[in-house]
Amino acid sequence: MNPYYYDLHTHSALSPCGDNMMTPNNLAGMAALAGIQVLALTDHNTCKNCPAFFAACKRYGLVPVPGMELTTAEEIHVVCLFPTLEAALDFDRAVEARRMKIENNEKIFGEQLILDEEDNEIGRDPWFLPAATDIPLEEAPKLVGHYGGICYPAHIDRPSGGVIEILGGFPPDVPFTAYELHDMDRRREYEERFPILKTLNCVSSSDAHNLEQIRDAAHTVMLDDEPYSSAMLRISLLKTLGRKKS
Repeated sequence: MNPYYYDLHTHSALSPCGDNMMTPNNLAGMAALAGIQVLALTDHNTCKNCPAFFAACKRYGLVPVPGMELTTAEEIHVVCLFPTLEAALDFDRAVEARRMKIENNEKIFGEQLILDEEDNEIGRDPWFLPAATDIPLEEAPKLVGHYGGICYPAHIDRPSGGVIEILGGFPPDVPFTAYELHDMDRRREYEERFPILKTLNCVSSSDAHNLEQIRDAAHTVMLDDEPYSSAMLRISLLKTLGRKKS
């Protein structure tokens, strides 16, 4: 077991709120400069830039984690992480069928660029990606688990998309094993307000939408890395975050 610096919540130029400079290669390169070792791409309701992201991370020696920031029917944001690129793309297809089809206004919300491994544009998603899906919060863990992944509420210390702001508390009956804080310094505050959080794993990631928001490496997760491979590290990461604290 060894500690690995992580950032498990970032966006690419496919998210309309993501800067067009957030190409897979720019994202991976900046994360490498920041000292990140395990990096997840979690665009809003899509995984379509994850193939290019995998190639970029390989170039920079990072462990890529394919993911998605799912918007539930309640408009709660949930980080979803997967053990393989194939599983993430299968989940992408399942979510696409349950997305709200609102045409994206690029002048207002921004472009939604699908890129190849050389950062060339190969398409655009025509529908506004952050719109709520018809997937309720209580269904999310089972649905993500069907594809071998795990999920947990994103930035619970933020009002926009935060589960606590929307529901008024942390849901005790949804089988989450982790949660995300944008500001890790608020962990004690939230654990005192919601004791259930003491039983869950806590992560803090950048939620970067532009290159300047990528944080210097600060938070680590202990992972089993023998025998070493990116695939095994992803499995170890999901197992670690998928277990409640003893």
